[in-house]
Amino acid sequence: MPIKIAVPKETAQGERRVALDPTVAARFAKLGLEVMIQKGAGRDAQFPDEAYADTRVVDDAKTLMSEADIVVKVAPPTQEEVNMMKDGATLIGFFHAHKNTDVVKALQKKKITSFAMELIPRISRAQSMDALSSQAAVAGYKAAIMGADLSCRFFPMLTTAAGTIRPSKVLVIGAGVAGLQAIATARRLGAIVEAYDVRSATKEQVESLGAKFLDLGVKAEGEGGYARELTDEEKAKQQEALAKFISQCDVLITTAAIPGRPSPMLIPQKMVDGMKSGAVIIDLAAEGGGNCELTKPGKTVTKGGVTIHGPLNVPSQVPLHASEMYAKNLLNFLSPVLADGKLNLDWNDEIIAKSCLTHDGEIKHDATRSLVEGDQK
Repeated sequence: MPIKIAVPKETAQGERRVALDPTVAARFAKLGLEVMIQKGAGRDAQFPDEAYADTRVVDDAKTLMSEADIVVKVAPPTQEEVNMMKDGATLIGFFHAHKNTDVVKALQKKKITSFAMELIPRISRAQSMDALSSQAAVAGYKAAIMGADLSCRFFPMLTTAAGTIRPSKVLVIGAGVAGLQAIATARRLGAIVEAYDVRSATKEQVESLGAKFLDLGVKAEGEGGYARELTDEEKAKQQEALAKFISQCDVLITTAAIPGRPSPMLIPQKMVDGMKSGAVIIDLAAEGGGNCELTKPGKTVTKGGVTIHGPLNVPSQVPLHASEMYAKNLLNFLSPVLADGKLNLDWNDEIIAKSCLTHDGEIKHDATRSLVEGDQK
């Protein structure tokens, strides 16, 4: 009997992505797996059921999940979805376990082996599996588009019969994957772009995209590609130095987010008060509360002529390409462990060991285990 891999229709509000696009689904079929997809699962990403060749379309989630050996998802599963799965099956997707401890307990109870895409270690060998990076690239691109859309100004310099329009000035805070993509997109749109990151190693990347790197004298290199938390003294120095540049920009894009933790507050209200009328803030860290003190996650607000936009689940706004990228991350993660048509998990492999959330009734991720055990006391 071949391994059955299933793609349910996403149920999270506003989620338009699908875990497997037709091309990657066909690749799994060629690996000897039986691919099943719930009816309409790819519709919101513009993949009709007919596009999934060599794939069995199943009418309802319960039938699909109960048959599957491996279930692949995008958004975190619900308890109901976990309960539909057969005991001992494998589930792969984003989990955000710190927000969903009840789901983790359900996984533990049913002895489901779960792998969290957000836990994949940031090592060179795992770059092709890094879904955080692939989806952050989508978000960064979209952030620049949002900024241009909400701004009352043109991005590029325009020479017209009515005179010359000066280009907009865009400031990007955070030069990770999302920030770099925001920089590149804003530059393509013709804006003058400046960028800041506490990791000095990003200076070369920022400048390679044609933007100016702001050296504010605050550096905080951390582990795993992330910045360490700033001291109170460093935060004060950073905000004081940033205030001048923020007051001059037309669009501010903030991307400073730490998985599993609240987003650092970088832009207090007094800094917003100093911005020019008509300026726009796109806060990509809204999922974690936001980098701006005035950000309302999922909403657009105006304060003193400044528009603050706190979008949620931005990759879902570009569902076709976001799904294609995510599907390839899943393929690259699963292909090495599907030798001979069987699921062969090497627990000595750093990627497998560190991305595993639960297995055989145990919570394998230390931070999540401590959190769940704390809830039970």
